[in-house]
This record gives sequence, structure tokens and C-alpha cells, in this order.
Amino acid sequence: MVRVNDQITLEPWELSESFTTAQGPGGQNVNKVATAVELRFEAARSPNLPEPVKARLKRLAGRKWTTDGALIITAQETRSQLRNREIAEKKLVELILKALEVPKKRLKTRPTLGSQRRRIAAKKQRGEVKSLRGKVSNDE
Repeated sequence: MVRVNDQITLEPWELSESFTTAQGPGGQNVNKVATAVELRFEAARSPNLPEPVKARLKRLAGRKWTTDGALIITAQETRSQLRNREIAEKKLVELILKALEVPKKRLKTRPTLGSQRRRIAAKKQRGEVKSLRGKVSNDE
């Protein structure tokens, strides 16, 4: 059982782990020992997460979210399987905590009268600079 915060705990049936050989350096050990962890969290079927949190989690997860509603997190930073399991669980908890944060609603604001006037004055000055770039006439 993984505890996210005081209200949310993930049940053991929601999580499944599989182990593979890690990629990258590690000498002969890398080919023999399955240290890389793939943690699968059945997020869409989880009764512990509210629907808005699931939607935000899906958006945050991106390519880690599967078509059947599972979240797959991999960890292969260390040569220890136990440490990689802890890292994967920590990544999952951090992602869920980030999804729990409700984004602020954006309030529409109008530009102030002073900022509108400054913008128009800057545009007029820029236009004058550009008009002075024209061809010089030889009338004199």
C-alpha cells in the first residue's frame, strides 16, 4: 500500500511491478540482473482518485498514460532493484501530488488607459521612424 497524502492511499491491486535488465553502463552485471523497474498504476480504475485529479494526471503523464488508463513509470537509475522500486514509487507519488493541485482560474483583465495610450504613442513614433527611411528626393 502506497500512501500519497492523508486522504489518498493506493491499494496493492492498483500497482503492479515488472523487472527488466537496465540499459546503459554497469559492466557484466547489467546483462545478468533485472534491476530496472516498470511500475504500472491502474489510474483510470482507481477508486481513491477523484475524476478531476485523474484528468489532470492524464494530462501531466503524457506518453506514460496507456490507452487502457494505466500510468507506467520506469526507473533504472541505480544498480539496486530495491532502490529503483523506491524511486519509481516516489515518482508516482510526486506526479499524483502535482495532479492534486487545482490550477488557478484566470481572471480576464482590461489594459489600463495609460498603457493603451503608451502603446499608441510607441506605434506612432515607430511609424515616424519607418516613414523617414524612404528615398531622399533631390529637389534642392
